[in-house]
Amino acid sequence: MTRRILAALAVVAAVFLPAVPANAGAWAVTELDTFPREITPGTTYTIGYWVLQHGTHPFEGPASDMETGLRLTDGAKVLDFPGTRLAEPAHYAATIQVPEGTWKLEGVQGIFEPYNLGLLTVPGGLAVAPPPFPTSTGGTATDYWGPVKPPGFPWDAEHVVKAGTTAMAPAPSRSADPAPAPATAPAPAAATAPVPADRADEGPPWGWALGGAAVGAVAVFLAGRLRRREPVPPAGDQEDTFVVSRS
Repeated sequence: MTRRILAALAVVAAVFLPAVPANAGAWAVTELDTFPREITPGTTYTIGYWVLQHGTHPFEGPASDMETGLRLTDGAKVLDFPGTRLAEPAHYAATIQVPEGTWKLEGVQGIFEPYNLGLLTVPGGLAVAPPPFPTSTGGTATDYWGPVKPPGFPWDAEHVVKAGTTAMAPAPSRSADPAPAPATAPAPAAATAPVPADRADEGPPWGWALGGAAVGAVAVFLAGRLRRREPVPPAGDQEDTFVVSRS
């Protein structure tokens, strides 16, 4: 029975503990180059875009894991337009031709989840979706590019360094105009410290808590079943009980 409990706990740990942080910490964003103001049915357009891991740098894994493109969805209709890798790191282009309709536009990001770019009305234009991730992570921006850079780069010109460093960078904003500097005093150093590179892909603490809670629940359940199945000692092994009555 003990072996069964240990095997069950190992299965639960393998399922829950590694999966939660990986899904929480591994993310990327798609940034569009200049998008046409008007999209008409049957017209061909070439759209440039960037796929940035953590919103700040090119994908660090093998190129074979980063098949990208643009995807348009209208109910059950799905149109996939594969991307072509351009000269700059993390830079791609896709040629699209869209029929009439209202389409959800997404960036296909290889091993990462598709990134919602907005709602495209044809004929019409693109209503850009708000970014789902924080617009700033603090730290230092690393310039991996030459003259052609992702939209809005450098995000903080005073803290741009050459490629090859491991410091994290502020994520790009979808707005072309940089946000004004806050008038209040700067936050304490602990609040703005850069994320160490070796922890950049870790998930939030709640991910580990969720996995630990699942393991604990299984342990309590199986331990209870073990106690209920413990054999009752034979009658001869029990201590005799004497009842003394008062006359």
